[in-house]
Amino acid sequence: MTQQEIMVQIHGKLIVSCQALKEEPLYSSYIMSRMAYAAMEGGAAGIRANTVEDITAIKKTVTLPVIGIIKEVYPGCEIYITPTMKEVDALASCGCEIIAADATMRLRPDGKTLDEFFNEVRKKYPAQLFMADCSTIEEGMHAAQLGFDFIGTTLSGYTSYTKGIRLPDYSMMKTLAEECGRPVIAEGGIWCPEDLGRALDTGAFAAVVGTAVTRPREITRRFVQAIAMREAK
Repeated sequence: MTQQEIMVQIHGKLIVSCQALKEEPLYSSYIMSRMAYAAMEGGAAGIRANTVEDITAIKKTVTLPVIGIIKEVYPGCEIYITPTMKEVDALASCGCEIIAADATMRLRPDGKTLDEFFNEVRKKYPAQLFMADCSTIEEGMHAAQLGFDFIGTTLSGYTSYTKGIRLPDYSMMKTLAEECGRPVIAEGGIWCPEDLGRALDTGAFAAVVGTAVTRPREITRRFVQAIAMREAK
């Protein structure tokens, strides 16, 4: 797909995140590929996925554009979403239409700033689409200035300095959509169709939903918690 075709494909639409970590019951590239296929049949316009193995399996199964990430934990570093050039290289090699990376202002595992990291990335991959996973409005504005193609609200509530923020972070979505000059992808805490509609109403270009669709353990826990709260009254 061309960049223009990708933009048209996801504009105003739902992107489903199909991810499972090693400690989760559905950890399997095969299962994630079937999740992606089910999402496509349900009408999703794109997929967000983690690891080369999962992305490769998914791209064999669906024809949708993929936002690819690699979650890699480095000792002493809080950044884990596509933290270094090594992960970017791996994602580029498996044909991700969009590569997402942590775009917070924290230092990366190799001590580089976001500016240093992304300047090197953009120079190496000038034709690649990149999404900035941000946790604050300021980070989103800065990522837009650096030249990220999409600005995501992905990390609001997930960094040490944004913990406790009520999700979805509609205020961040709306401000960035109005001011950053780049397409905003709403992500984080979207649990129901009403949340999704409100997120798109902020002016967001597209929205990502993950846990509410593809993590049955967490979905089940929410229902069980609802029963427990009911019984506690």
